[in-house]
Amino acid sequence: MNSQYIDNDRLKQIAYLAILVGLGWLLFQLLTPYIPAFLGAVTFYVIMRKSMHKLVYQRKWKRGAAAMILILLSVLIVLVPIWVLVSMLSNKISYAVNHSQQVLSTLENFVSGIEQKYNVEILSKQNFDKATAYITNVFPRILGGTLSTLLSLTLMYFTLYFMLTRSKEMEHFVYEYIPLKDANISWIGKEMNMLVYNNALAVPLIALLQGIVGVIGYLIFGAPDPWFWFVITAITSMLPFVGAAAAYIPLGIYMLSTGPQWKGIAVLLWGFLVIGLVDNVFRIVIQKKWGDVHPLITAFGVIIGIDLFGFVGLIFGPIIIAMFLLLTKIYINEFATRRSTRQKIKEE
Repeated sequence: MNSQYIDNDRLKQIAYLAILVGLGWLLFQLLTPYIPAFLGAVTFYVIMRKSMHKLVYQRKWKRGAAAMILILLSVLIVLVPIWVLVSMLSNKISYAVNHSQQVLSTLENFVSGIEQKYNVEILSKQNFDKATAYITNVFPRILGGTLSTLLSLTLMYFTLYFMLTRSKEMEHFVYEYIPLKDANISWIGKEMNMLVYNNALAVPLIALLQGIVGVIGYLIFGAPDPWFWFVITAITSMLPFVGAAAAYIPLGIYMLSTGPQWKGIAVLLWGFLVIGLVDNVFRIVIQKKWGDVHPLITAFGVIIGIDLFGFVGLIFGPIIIAMFLLLTKIYINEFATRRSTRQKIKEE
């Protein structure tokens, strides 16, 4: 009878866990589009945590007022400049979509001239047709999603507000209920700070500095619309493998095709010699201060992050991979140590 009671109790527990896991999976599926909003809230929380504590515990501000001030500053310092840049890019992308045939025709004439002169094939007609289809189909999707972006930002700041105002309770919950040693939880906190500062601050700062160096050369050599190419250089510098070359190479080729050709050559040389050099210098100086992430983590993180989250994946992708590797190390440290200790006890 007692065994029957235990079996029934175990069945109830299994059924309850199955329902819990099922509902959790359903919620995860429904909330997947808003994972970037949650990651954004965590990122801003890590950056704002020290400032929040100073305002609350040193200056004796109320938590709600301090959180609102920090959120407002983040909007003014981060989101407003991004909105301006996106608006400028949207106009250019719209023009490129509407005049894609003209742009590709100019490039095709230039490439055809090189092919005829040196008797080589660089791009076939089929590849140009694919490029036209890509521009026509992909760029409108980039310009879309305004409502989804606004909803994600609203959810991000809503979550961030409660994380800031309830930071003490939230951190206490983490220390109390995560089944890890306090040392390992502290390890997660330190690594999370390093990852956030490296990806959310160091990488964009390096991109901005590369864009500034790039636009100096573009202004000197008379590149068309230099400030547009400044934005493109800054954005592409965050991409793995190609980096800012994805900006100054097309610009240099375009200037070669429209003439005078020495300006196009000068832009290409400026990109390879100056922008490429300062990129290495900036990374050594800045990432040495805020922590460095292995290049492979950055490369694969960016690829996965863009596929999952779009543009913001440039920041969140490397963080996710690095956190996965960190949690793996902590698991080994936490449980392998326990097993080895138990083994020693048994042997004694």
